Amino acid sequence: MTPSRFRTVLQTTALAVIVMLLCRSAARAVTPAAPLHAAPRDATVYRDVAYGSDPRQRFDVHAPAGASGAPVIFMVHGGGWARGDKRARGVVDNKAARWVPRGFVVISTNYRMLPDAAPLDQAKDIARAIAVAQHAAAGWGGDSSKFILMGHSAGAHLVALLETSPILREGQPLLPWLGVVSLESGALDVVEIMGRAHTALYDRAFGRNPEYWRAASPYHTMLAGGAPMLLVCSVPRWSSCAQADAFAAKAAPLGRRVEVLRERLTHAEADQLLGSDSAYTAQVESFLRTLDTTVARLLPRESAP
Repeated sequence: MTPSRFRTVLQTTALAVIVMLLCRSAARAVTPAAPLHAAPRDATVYRDVAYGSDPRQRFDVHAPAGASGAPVIFMVHGGGWARGDKRARGVVDNKAARWVPRGFVVISTNYRMLPDAAPLDQAKDIARAIAVAQHAAAGWGGDSSKFILMGHSAGAHLVALLETSPILREGQPLLPWLGVVSLESGALDVVEIMGRAHTALYDRAFGRNPEYWRAASPYHTMLAGGAPMLLVCSVPRWSSCAQADAFAAKAAPLGRRVEVLRERLTHAEADQLLGSDSAYTAQVESFLRTLDTTVARLLPRESAP
C-alpha cells in the first residue's frame, strides 16, 4: 500500500470511529423531549442529537412509537445559507404530522451557517449528520438503508449537491439513500446564477471565484448514475423551473432519473404545504412510492381532495 493510500484509509477509519462514538454518546445522552409544536399522536421526539461539536450541528428525530425498520425522511431547512432552523413550523410540522403516523421516522437537521461556514462546508455538515443518523437509526426504529433526503431552498441545494458531488461525501461512512426530494432549490446551477443579475445573498454564499461556483453547483458536479431525484419548482418563479428543466435534461443521458414537478405555489408554500392533505402532497408521495416497496406499502394510494 502506498503512503498516500495508507493515509486515506487511516483518515476514513478515524472519521468512522468518530461517527460511532457520536452515535453511542447520542444513545446515552438523548432522551425524549416535549416537542416545540404539537407532535403526531404516538410519536417520540428526540431533540438536539449531536453530530459535531458546534451548537448548530444538531438534529431532531420524530419517531413512531414501536417502530422497527421504518423508512427515514431526512429534512434540511432553507434560509439563504445564513438563517433558518430545524424546528420551524414550515420545515417540520406538516411533514411529521403526515408521515410519522404512517410509519416513517422524520429527522430535521440544523447545520452551520454563513459567515461561519460556506455552502461546501454546510454540505459536509449534512453528510456527517446523515452518517450519524444512519448509524443510530435502529435505536429510533429506523432503517439505515431506507433514507430519503429532502430539503427546501438552500437546504434543497445542499441535498442536491450531496447527491451529485461524491467528493463532498468522502471520508463519511455513508450508506446509499433511496432518493432525493429538492423543494424549490435556491441554486441548481450556481454558475448560471452568478453570471446574471442576482441578489446579494448569492454573493455572500458563493463569493467571486468561478471555481468555487462550479464546485458548489449540482448541475456542474453531476456524474452518471445515482439516486432518483424529484425537483419541485414554483411556476411563479421564472428561474426555478428553468433551472430544474435544465438539470433534468443534463441528467437523462447520464442515466440519472430526475423528475420535475411544477406547482403553482410560492417559494415558502412549497415547503410549508408539503404534508398537508392536498394534491401537492399526493404528487410528491407518488414519487416516493417508486423508491422502495416498504415506502410504497406505507403510502397507499389515496384520492387527492
